[in-house]
Amino acid sequence: MDRRVLTVLGVSMVFALVATTVLYQMTSRGASTKAEATNQRDIVVATRPLNVGVMVKPPDVKIGKIPAEAFPKGAFSKVEDVLDRPVVSNILLDEPILEGRLAAKGSGLGLAPTIPVGMRAVTVRVNDVAGVAGFVLPGMHVDVLVTGHPPAENGDMTTTALQNMLVLSAGQTMQPDSRGQAMPAPTVTLLATPEQAETLTLAGNDGRIQLVLRNSSDQAVEKTPGRVIAELYNGHRAPAPAPAPEKRAASPRPRPRTATEVVVAAAPPPPPPPPPDQIIMIRGSQRTVETIPNNAKN
Repeated sequence: MDRRVLTVLGVSMVFALVATTVLYQMTSRGASTKAEATNQRDIVVATRPLNVGVMVKPPDVKIGKIPAEAFPKGAFSKVEDVLDRPVVSNILLDEPILEGRLAAKGSGLGLAPTIPVGMRAVTVRVNDVAGVAGFVLPGMHVDVLVTGHPPAENGDMTTTALQNMLVLSAGQTMQPDSRGQAMPAPTVTLLATPEQAETLTLAGNDGRIQLVLRNSSDQAVEKTPGRVIAELYNGHRAPAPAPAPEKRAASPRPRPRTATEVVVAAAPPPPPPPPPDQIIMIRGSQRTVETIPNNAKN
């Protein structure tokens, strides 16, 4: 066979092989793309950062695509499922909306949806000093000190009434400043149990409240005896007042005695008999004693 024919045949076969490979890759890529598109799910994501207390509205969310195997638990595929629900945890831009970050529909606006079941939000009035110079921010933990005049002390006393209280909001703000700067806060709202809410209310009405900032990772509860004003000047605590003497129970009223009991009780006991007379006789070295009976004297 002619060499030129063989060369043309070889080149044709190479071109045919290359064309077949390219066509196969294009067909496989198209099938893979189609399969990936078929295996994706819709997911609701945020179009802007959403802070705590915000009510989700249509401009706040959009539909995105995600592989079905990567669909997170608690996410939503329909926008209407998240509308008109308050945010209870911050949501970032393009972050999927999860069930745990939203409160139930109709649970209210602002702070109310963020309060756990069984807990209470209590607002106390503070100034710049009592509020740690404005550095009490939402999410921090504080101790509550109360200064007042207890009945058992001679002067004012300061005691730690509550410890490790979570700050829900400072003033009207439920989120810390993005720059970390101090925010004037005439009021601070704390998360408390019903019993702690009673303590805070009584402390605010009867004494003066001071907030003490603490490390959020410090969960220890310290037992302190409190401090009285005498310790600031004398260096010792004033002695506690002596307890009041206990009242003795009243003895039962005696019953009236009869005439016979009165006579018997009034009669004196008989006198003892007189001692008998004795005569001592000494004869030489012998000593004898003779007793004279009382009847013999008569």
